[in-house]
This record gives sequence, structure tokens and C-alpha cells, in this order.
Amino acid sequence: MRSGLTRQNLLDAYRIMLLSRWLDSKALGLHNQGKIGSYTSAAGHEAIHVGSVYGISKNDYIFPYYRDQGVLLARGVTVKQILNRYFGNASDDMKGRDLPNLYSYRENRVFSNSAPIASNLQISVGYAMAAKMNKEDIIAISYFGEGATSSGEFHVALNFAGVFKAPCIFVCENNQYAISVPLKRQTASENISVKAKAYGIYGETLDGNDFFAVQTAVSAARDRALRGDGATLLECVTYRHSSHSSSDDWKRYRTKEEVEEWKKRDPLVLFRDQLFAMSILAPESEKRLVEDAQAEVNEAVKSTENIPPPSEESLIEDVYASVPKSLQDEVLEFGGN
Repeated sequence: MRSGLTRQNLLDAYRIMLLSRWLDSKALGLHNQGKIGSYTSAAGHEAIHVGSVYGISKNDYIFPYYRDQGVLLARGVTVKQILNRYFGNASDDMKGRDLPNLYSYRENRVFSNSAPIASNLQISVGYAMAAKMNKEDIIAISYFGEGATSSGEFHVALNFAGVFKAPCIFVCENNQYAISVPLKRQTASENISVKAKAYGIYGETLDGNDFFAVQTAVSAARDRALRGDGATLLECVTYRHSSHSSSDDWKRYRTKEEVEEWKKRDPLVLFRDQLFAMSILAPESEKRLVEDAQAEVNEAVKSTENIPPPSEESLIEDVYASVPKSLQDEVLEFGGN
């Protein structure tokens, strides 16, 4: 089977991409209804998210950024877990302590990310170096937008990874705009991947809307890393279908014509057509997958949106080995039990 994946692998991958797209649509609706906070859309990035996870091992470390819900789904995080995070409710693994799109799922080896761009890159290199020193056959993979390549964190991470041949993969999700700043105002380089040459690592630009292109490139990068050949910078060229975030208006800096032209390369449509051509998917089964994905997300919303917020006591849990009495008294004073 193409890229070493089974028929079931490919059907599962398509199902996850459908889940991510429908969850994205529902999350935007929940934000507009005032039910969740600021939201960062993932529509258009599904092939990068799912294809990359299908190119690594379940034991590898993942360092996402705030647009990577498809990565979480592909790694095994459930729709309900993600929605609990978006609502910040009592079932949220992070107890509502952070913004909706700042994820952390330790059991899935998905590390906590933060809003400052590229802040996850150096940490991923550190974990990759620790794995190398411990002689573990695992790598670290980190994700970021093209805007992050203008940051000092990007330089530090790639320079260190190049010098010490860290077994890591840097996935640049180049969606053409860093909020409203177009790529041509971001860099004078011919592309993003060419920057890898300065750090002495392998770099490649690929179609970020093509699941197979992403999966193959990531798998090859992982093999290089485990051989001791060092890090890889993969520039996955794509386009976000909506605004940068729920507080942004894309119509102020993009034309409708440009958006519609890019949507002709919708990663879900491209992957669906590839699976049709490979006789893995048929129109009837594709229709069922779409309906099942929508039903799963809709059911998850119903079961999570009415879960109450975390208790007042949770504010001081997981912070102290022994909670000071003064804080215990404050919690009691302001409504705790």
C-alpha cells in the first residue's frame, strides 16, 4: 500500500480529517454563541496534521502550536477531550487554566504549548537531545507557522539542532499569512525550507494539502533522525480557510477570489479523490464517514457543553506539595466546600 500504510490506516486518516473539519466548524459556532473563548481555526491544515502523525511513531514526542487540533485527533485525543479543553469545564484535563487552543495531553505525549510563537521549538530540541543521550529510538516533532521563522526562538532551536544533530523534525505550516502579514513581507528567501542550509540540516518544501506528500516526507525525516543524520525542516505549503483566529477579520487583508482559488486545493477533497482513485473509498462509504464524523462531534458537544466549570478548590490543586492554610481559608471564604 502507498506510503507503507494499510487500507484501514488510510480510511482512519480520512475519518480523522473529517472529524477535525467538522469540529472546527462547530467550535467557531460555539465561539460565536459566546460558549467558548478565543478560537484558532484549523480548516485547511488537516493534511499536515494527520499526515505528519501517520509518519511518526506513537512513542515520539509532539510539540504542537495553537492551530493543531488535527494533530491531537490523529494521536488519539478524543473529540470530547478537546471540547472539554475548549469549554474549560470540570472535565478538562487542564482544569480550565489556559486558553482553549493551548493543549497538553501527557498520556499521548503531546506537550503543553503556549501563545508566544516558536516557544515550543527549543523545548522540542531539548527533548530530542535527551532521547538521543538515552539511546531511545524516538524523535521530537514540533509545529509552527511561517511567521515563527522570523523569531529568535526559531534560530536558536534550528542552530542547536544542526550543531548537535538532534533527532527532531520541524514542521512549518506555511499558510501564507502570519495573521495579516503575507509571506513576501515575512522573508526575502525563495522559500522557508532554504533556511535549513544555514543551519546545516535537511530542508524540503512540499504540498501541505497532500496527505501522502506530508506522510512520506515526515516518515523519511524520522528515518534520517534515527540514523543519526540530524534534524529536518519541512515547509508544508497550505492555506487557512478562515481568519487567523476568532478575533481576526480576513477580509481586511485577503480577497475572496484568493481564498476561493486556494480552496480548490482543499486537503479533504484532494485526499478523498486520491482514495477514490485507489479504490479504497466509494461515494456511498464516503457519505457514511461524513455523517458519522458529524454525528460524533454533535454528540460530543451535547455531552460536554453543560458540564460545570472546575471547582474553586482546583485553583490550588497541583500547585503545592502541601497547600498553605491561608490559601485553603481563601478558597473556603470564596465559595469552596
